[in-house]
Amino acid sequence: MLEIKNLTKKFDNKVVLNGINLNVNKGDVIGIIGPSGCGKSTLLRCINLIEIPTSGEIVLDGDNLVDNKKHNITRRKIGMVFQQFNLFNHLNVLENIILSPVALKLMSKDEAIRRATELLKKIDLEDIMYSYPNRLSGGQKQRVAIIRTLIMNPEIILFDEPTSALDPEMIGEVTNLMRKLRDNGMTMLVVSHEMNFVKSFCNRVIFLSDGIIKEDRSSKELFENPKDDKLKTFLSKIGNY
Repeated sequence: MLEIKNLTKKFDNKVVLNGINLNVNKGDVIGIIGPSGCGKSTLLRCINLIEIPTSGEIVLDGDNLVDNKKHNITRRKIGMVFQQFNLFNHLNVLENIILSPVALKLMSKDEAIRRATELLKKIDLEDIMYSYPNRLSGGQKQRVAIIRTLIMNPEIILFDEPTSALDPEMIGEVTNLMRKLRDNGMTMLVVSHEMNFVKSFCNRVIFLSDGIIKEDRSSKELFENPKDDKLKTFLSKIGNY
């Protein structure tokens, strides 16, 4: 489905990602863990072409998305949910959700409104449809951000620390929605510092350190029998996962 080949990203003279190779199969839910500054968020941003890779290939369904002509395909097929929600404060919830599909002419405005309404009803948020982001809780904002991604019918969703900006009582609202997506077969890559969540939620986990993938195994195997010394140190510092 998605194949990342020898992906490298440099900022000035600093190499942040150094030859990443990763295969993502349909329905995979892959956790990405590692110490701060190891390139986790940069990897997601390169996959979605928010950051343009210095070299390498990102191949989705046979298309190399790094090709400039394929950037719009990336925007449609690979959604991203950010840590800080990234909702437009001057637009209400409905307007935030329908903005992209209407602007990209993927749907008429009426079609987008109908689809947005359906999605909001599924998670019991239709009553905030005309509310503005500053009136929402963090959990509501993040669920709206996920719906904004879902309306584009993506093949893959990238989550960059989706719960780290939330109060503890709101985390469940977001993770419950993510579990529903997983159970319905959505392919996801999730960067998170919440090891308990990664362990229980993801079927695969990759450990990123020094700009390379040190381990890529099932969640159970990686957490219960880490092999890389840096992974062992990382997990020992976190503990209680």
